[in-house]
Amino acid sequence: MNRTLRFVGIRLLGMLGVLLVVSFGTFAVFYLLPTDPAYMSCGKPCTPENLALAREFMGFDKPWIQQYFDFLGGIFTGRTFGAGVTAIVCSAPCFGYSFQQSEPVLTLIGDRLPITVSLAVGASVIWLAAGVATGVFSALRRGKFADRAAMTVTLAGVSAPAYLVGLLGILLFGFTLDVVPVSGYVEFAQSPVDWAWHLVLPWLVLAFINAAVYARLSRGQMLEIMGEDFIRTARAVGLPERTVVGKYALRNVLLPVVTVFAVDLGALLGGAVITERVFALPGLGGLLVDAVHQVDLPVLMGVSLFAAFFVVLANFAVDVLYGVLDPRARLGS
Repeated sequence: MNRTLRFVGIRLLGMLGVLLVVSFGTFAVFYLLPTDPAYMSCGKPCTPENLALAREFMGFDKPWIQQYFDFLGGIFTGRTFGAGVTAIVCSAPCFGYSFQQSEPVLTLIGDRLPITVSLAVGASVIWLAAGVATGVFSALRRGKFADRAAMTVTLAGVSAPAYLVGLLGILLFGFTLDVVPVSGYVEFAQSPVDWAWHLVLPWLVLAFINAAVYARLSRGQMLEIMGEDFIRTARAVGLPERTVVGKYALRNVLLPVVTVFAVDLGALLGGAVITERVFALPGLGGLLVDAVHQVDLPVLMGVSLFAAFFVVLANFAVDVLYGVLDPRARLGS
């Protein structure tokens, strides 16, 4: 028990350290860009005096390193922009304030996050189950027609870009067959059935693309493991093939799959930009693209940090799950 707690504690400290480094690097990149966000809020005409007042109000008149520490402080204590009756209060946790959209960055992210989470989690469940099942099925029928057919389909999934698969899905299932919605989003609380029905095509598009990678990975791992000595021993003692595959082989196949899956899911939670755009889903990906077009640095910073947080959290989950699936990982910590 103590060893497990130590294992988790070390990973948590590492995660916090990585987040701090990522936040510093992200802040430096965005706030050292040759752009002036205050210019977008300066008004017309934007005189030098008005620009200076806007920069002071937004906090961009300070050295960038001081702005970084103000940003970190705002997460824990909140921030106030400006003074007097025009002051804007951003309550903790404050990840910045979008002066162009007149909303705290965390509010904007919170409004879009459920859409991205719905898309990412639903698609990931499908691609994980389909990919691993296809890979194991192909490995057990190596060289046969079913194996070649499955690998041909996965080759198409690996090669096809997301926007092309999405547009083909819209053309076939949306316009030609007219069986599923091709755009829009319905909140889960409003109607769970409509929520799933509007997401089924984006789910399948993402699942098709990602499941192909998991199928090939699972097949390669399965072929390698089925040739190991412990598998031959299990067969030699008379264990049923179903037990050999399900209990011994599949557990080892899942080790690398879990690693890749967690990282992919974490990255997708940061915003599936192309898929969200193709299906007109107002998620984090759309928020990020709009922020780029508008040079809305606080939003860019906030969304990028949340994306990094999801990836780091996914890696932390991988470390913990890896320790559960393979106790040797804990022994080495």
